[in-house]
Amino acid sequence: MSATRLLVLGVVRMHGRAHGYLVRSELLSWGADEWAHIKFGSIYHALRQLAKDGLLKSTDIPDWPGRVDYEIAPPGDEEFFRLLRDALRQGNNRPDMLGAALVLLPALSRKEAIGLLRERIASLSAEQSELIAKVDETAGERPQRAHIRELLGLWEHGAASQAAWTEALIERLEAGAYVMAGEEKGA
Repeated sequence: MSATRLLVLGVVRMHGRAHGYLVRSELLSWGADEWAHIKFGSIYHALRQLAKDGLLKSTDIPDWPGRVDYEIAPPGDEEFFRLLRDALRQGNNRPDMLGAALVLLPALSRKEAIGLLRERIASLSAEQSELIAKVDETAGERPQRAHIRELLGLWEHGAASQAAWTEALIERLEAGAYVMAGEEKGA
């Protein structure tokens, strides 16, 4: 899965119609160049590739040589939601994918977002249980390898921390935080 792909589809979808500079400006305003490691050229490459794959429709602007506007195509909308849902429900995904999903979270209904985040907690709990079992398995290993348990412990602690954070996000969503898809601002 690619965070760049999800983010570019999300920005084009959000604006309805967008050109490369607009997509880049939006992503920079979110700090995505830092947390998702998106480079200037990768945005334009993603736009062209998504259009080639039929996920975006491209339109050359005759009055502005070199400018291409993009709109999301129905398959692009499907891909956007597939990537977004997968990034939210998986506990072991990369931080850039989770970050991309979080900035695009309002594209989902409140109910669906909460359901996907509950799946994430279940995934993280399973991961945590597996890691605890591995730590226990390594307890009797040779003393020169005992320090490997620290790495497993770090991963287990990370899974527990992410699960607690996700539970807090669910609580905020249940309390009405953020304007989600299908809701009116200020409602």
